[in-house]
Amino acid sequence: MLLGRNALTCAALIAAGALTRIEKRGELRWAGDLQGGEPYVYRDPADPSKLDGFEVEIAQGLAKRLGVRQRFVQNDWSTLLPSLVRGDFDVAMNGIEDTPALRAQALVTRPYYSFSEQLVVRRGFPLRTLAALHGHRVGTLSGSLAHAILRETPGIPIVLYGGQEEPYRDLELGRTDAVLLDSVIASRYGLTKPGLELGDPDVARGTYVIAVRLGETELRDALDGALADLMSRGELESIFAKYHLPPQPASGAGAPAQTQARFDAAQVLLFLRGAAVTLLVSILAMALAVPLGLLLALARVYGRPLARVCAHWYVELFRGTPVLLQLYLLYYGLAPLVHLDALTAAILGLGMNYGAYEAEVHRAALGAVPAGQAEAAAALGLTRGQQLRLVLLPQALRTALPAMTNDLISLLKDSSLVSVITVVELTKQMTITAVDVRSWALPGLLCAALYFGMSYPLARLAARLEARLGAHEGSSALREAVA
Repeated sequence: MLLGRNALTCAALIAAGALTRIEKRGELRWAGDLQGGEPYVYRDPADPSKLDGFEVEIAQGLAKRLGVRQRFVQNDWSTLLPSLVRGDFDVAMNGIEDTPALRAQALVTRPYYSFSEQLVVRRGFPLRTLAALHGHRVGTLSGSLAHAILRETPGIPIVLYGGQEEPYRDLELGRTDAVLLDSVIASRYGLTKPGLELGDPDVARGTYVIAVRLGETELRDALDGALADLMSRGELESIFAKYHLPPQPASGAGAPAQTQARFDAAQVLLFLRGAAVTLLVSILAMALAVPLGLLLALARVYGRPLARVCAHWYVELFRGTPVLLQLYLLYYGLAPLVHLDALTAAILGLGMNYGAYEAEVHRAALGAVPAGQAEAAAALGLTRGQQLRLVLLPQALRTALPAMTNDLISLLKDSSLVSVITVVELTKQMTITAVDVRSWALPGLLCAALYFGMSYPLARLAARLEARLGAHEGSSALREAVA
């Protein structure tokens, strides 16, 4: 009991001393995500070693009033709050919207910018309100206020993105029918495209705030005072004008009330749906990778010089570049030429990548078949095709089976990468639910349990195949020794 009271007292002292620690350190550490880009925080095009953006200038103004310098800490936008709670930095400021979910996890400063949630559609598209878009796909950023609004709007399939450019690019290509995001993003990334226009300019209102750890009221109050001074002197408006931010809406109704999500049976059902998507993508990608790998292996072993060179460079290219980059190029880079939906791109991307690895598995398995097998088949008058089909490939595939099963387990886990091209698989569903229910523990445990439930049977199957293969090879060796 005494130990618990001492721990609470220590925690209180640490919280109360947040501002003092910053002053002693001489540095205000604030976090954002450079992927969010212009106009928030981004690398100066003239000097990439420096940062630019309206939030950089706000941070400089705040630090100046606190009597310290500012330092930016790069952090993924989706995990800004968990990292803040962990103590990785002092405050989070990166277009963070004031919502009940935010206030449950952190203290918030007074707003420093007001915005409208704006619905952007293709030019001439007849459906221009959320109510009219029932049954139509609408894109937004995961974990944003717009995402919360869409979840409260029945009948709209939501397409989630991690960046600000991609939603509007997919809208141009017809992959979605609208995008709902705040006016800063809409004006900078959506309305600059000639094929897009505003559908509803004022779906809801919101504000940007700075997030501070719970209990650090002294720091929050100091930041409030610094923001008030920036506003009273007109510096904040000057910053907004410098970066051509859209006019702030007049005070009015805010965003609609949001229902607090609970980790209940409905959330578990969403996890099962995500697991089904993961399994579907993995199995279909592996179904593509295995025959593709076999063709590449045959080309490298038995093909003509040109076929060997092409197969070699295919394998090296796909093994030598990240699968994440390959997914980006397949879905976004080739979009003007090849219009693939997200699920098809995910299956093709993973299948083509793993095909390179399967090629090496099959090539090694073919090399493990004794040379005498091919010689005996040739002596019997079998053609090269018949030798492969009747003698060599059956033995090689039996040897390759355990490795192929292990690759399927790896593919099952690598399928989490397809969330970058808007596929909501198991890991993406976990991160969405963690934000919704304001906890990472239970969603993380359920996600791990489902992955284990899918991969463990495959691991056991691989072990049994290896054992049976070893027993078969041992029996064959014994028969040969007796003979």
